[in-house]
Amino acid sequence: MATTITTHAYARAGLVGNPSDGYFGKTISFIIRNHRATVTLSESDRFEVVPGEDDLMVFESVNDFLANQKLYGYYGGMRLILAAVKKFHDHFAAKGIQLPNKKFRIAYESDVPRLVGMAGSSAIITATLRALLQFYQVSIDKPLLPSVILSVENDELGIAAGLQDRVIQVYEGITCMDFDKPLLDTRGYGEYEELRPPAPPPLYVAYDPDRAKISGVPHSTLRKRWTDGDPIVHQTMKDFRGLVDRARIALLAGDWPALSSCIDENFELRRKIMALSSEYTRMVDVARRAGASAHFSGSGGAIAGLCEERDYANLCSELNAIGCTVFRPTIDA
Repeated sequence: MATTITTHAYARAGLVGNPSDGYFGKTISFIIRNHRATVTLSESDRFEVVPGEDDLMVFESVNDFLANQKLYGYYGGMRLILAAVKKFHDHFAAKGIQLPNKKFRIAYESDVPRLVGMAGSSAIITATLRALLQFYQVSIDKPLLPSVILSVENDELGIAAGLQDRVIQVYEGITCMDFDKPLLDTRGYGEYEELRPPAPPPLYVAYDPDRAKISGVPHSTLRKRWTDGDPIVHQTMKDFRGLVDRARIALLAGDWPALSSCIDENFELRRKIMALSSEYTRMVDVARRAGASAHFSGSGGAIAGLCEERDYANLCSELNAIGCTVFRPTIDA
């Protein structure tokens, strides 16, 4: 009987610290089980990658194509899977492990909102690597797996990104990450701590697909400033580390006002080093006026923060009025 493997990886949101993960900073992120990428791998008589819905170039009209291209670009999931398969084999070849020449059919689907900073691309890659590990019956140490996932985008596809998304999609729950440079240089991964607060924090996530953005664009500009030694960028990345330390203490103490303050401060630090258009900052402004804390959960198009139940209906109403979907994230299985 042919082997069939099904794996998942979930959306995520950065809570505090992003975008410092690619710059030896610290972050806290949480998983979002409300949305996921699913990969199905089955034995076959040939190697086949099945196009997903986003790869099928079928539109009602040219105008529909142009509207889709403006919003999402030219990016589907097949290239992510192909790059993941290659990097998977490269990883084991570098360790002197020759994988058998197996044949399989691999397909994917995803309901992670596209290009709004919820890590839909890395979810597809993470689910793919999980399926490949099961299929070939091999393993990669848990702390190292996020680095392999990141290399798919950095090395194979030339996408500027950091480790944060991949760490939280591997560890899940709520995770604090320290990307200290000596650790990364000496062992290839940071310090990752799964956090368990005394009660579930009143988290919310909001997104608007009309504000979609390719995450590599803002990251590439920031990367150049970092590489050029911009003192403001370098100091801000250090500030993120201290901010995450405070947020971790607040989270573990269940001190939601203190954690909310850290979330709001995170947005102000981000504003210092990245150009933020008014359509993105408006989401944050509206959420704050409704009584919530808020900052970008990723690169734009989605926000996250804390909102007490007494303010949640108002938050939903105000954000819905500007085209946003709002929900409470499911974190635990």
